Amino acid sequence: MRQPLRIAVVGSGAIGSYYGGKLAAAGCDVHFLVRGDLPRLLHIRGPGEDIRLDPINAYSSTKEIGPCDLVLIAVKATSNHEIVDLVPSLLRERTMLLTLQNGLGNEEFLAEHFGGERVLGALCFIALKRVSQTEVERLAHGDIVLGEYGRAVQMRTNEVAEEFRSAGIRCELTNDLTGERWRKLVWNIPLNGLSILAGGIDTAAIIADERLRKLTLEIMNEVILAANNCGHPLPADSWRELMKRTETMGRFKPSTLLDWEAGKPIELEAIWGEPVRRARAAKFAMPHTEMLYALLTNLDEQRSQKNSTALSRRV
Repeated sequence: MRQPLRIAVVGSGAIGSYYGGKLAAAGCDVHFLVRGDLPRLLHIRGPGEDIRLDPINAYSSTKEIGPCDLVLIAVKATSNHEIVDLVPSLLRERTMLLTLQNGLGNEEFLAEHFGGERVLGALCFIALKRVSQTEVERLAHGDIVLGEYGRAVQMRTNEVAEEFRSAGIRCELTNDLTGERWRKLVWNIPLNGLSILAGGIDTAAIIADERLRKLTLEIMNEVILAANNCGHPLPADSWRELMKRTETMGRFKPSTLLDWEAGKPIELEAIWGEPVRRARAAKFAMPHTEMLYALLTNLDEQRSQKNSTALSRRV
């Protein structure tokens, strides 16, 4: 029998808490890196599940956690610079780094700093809400797609997938991780962007509005074509299943909108900038996505300038 994996969760927000908590509830050896006060418990609730973990293994530093077999990277892409100092204490010779982050470029970042042979990636198809530091609510879905960075599925990929499946998480495997990232961007690029630009509205409001729904579908089609031109074929009707999922989410606010409303940085480069750059390199234009990227960048810069001005006045 193989030894159970020792798992660290770096980034104990909604995503890290949910998947790490599910693994812990299934008996996995899970250790959470937590900012601020260390919580004693974790409550996960949602359709068909009500999980209470008391106590949880929470730590204020990765040095306290020590070397692990698997590290779940669940920080936002805007915090990637922090990973450089956090991860080394968690590494042993064959430690796997599994990024649960959104967008493009995260696997490349980890490979650059820690070696590509360590890196895996997962797409989390889930609607989550962080209710408090100790409570996470799943609104819909929860399955993941798992793959290796730049490689086909390995024996270890199957072992990691079995860890998730043993926790009641539906897990599929892919030999084209980047293609699956493009598939998720078909949803993320329009819905995350429009939720902010349309005035802070949820996904139900976007698809209920005739003009916004039409624009969403146009952007989705653009992303599908970009993926195909970048060498990651997606079916022309990939948007259809994603729209069906959206209709089951109810009044869901994407995480990017929640970050924006909380005054936090948004994942501009991973979700909008990098796809545009990769499409350009493949000689394919993404005018709708470029427009979203430009508008969101402008809004973000305006807010930063206002914050800097307000800070200088207080000083």
